[in-house]
Parts: sequence; C-alpha cells; structure tokens
Amino acid sequence: MTSFKYIYDFGDHWEHRIKVEKKLPGAPELSNHALCLGGANAAPPEDVCGVYGFADFVFAIANTNHPEHQQMREWYGASFDPTNFDDTALSLAFQELKM
Repeated sequence: MTSFKYIYDFGDHWEHRIKVEKKLPGAPELSNHALCLGGANAAPPEDVCGVYGFADFVFAIANTNHPEHQQMREWYGASFDPTNFDDTALSLAFQELKM
C-alpha cells in the first residue's frame, strides 16, 4: 500500500492524501488507469480562498439566514452539499493518469 500527497492550487494549498491500496490485474485497457473506490466530502469550489474561505462558504450556503447566503448561492450557481463525494467523476478524471 502506498500513499502520496497531492497539492492543488499552490496559492490556497489544498493538500490531499491519496492512498493506493492495490493494483489489480484486469483487462489491458483498464490496467493502466486508477479507479476511485471511495472517499469523503465534496471538493471545494474553485477560488473559494483556501481553507478559511471554504469554511465561511459552507457555513453561509447552509444557513438561509446568513447575510451572504444568497450571494454565495449565486456565485456558486447551485446548491452545495459538503458531504457529497463523487467517486464516478473522480474515476473519470483518474483515467488521464498513467500508473
């Protein structure tokens, strides 16, 4: 088992720890691609201004009485569930990686 750190957006320094549990034998067309089997929580929106900005965003968008609630919804363009994890989308993105 191997793990590695992935840093996204060097300005905001989003740090992700990725654990590779095992490499499975399989069809040749699939054997060189990563597959996400699970994870936790939604990715932060682009340009949310780091960890503290993300915390403010989540608090404001979840609270309809927050003075910035409507502004955050309009900025993001949709509802946001911070607990949602989209393993299918991540697996599709992983297809670009070579193992």
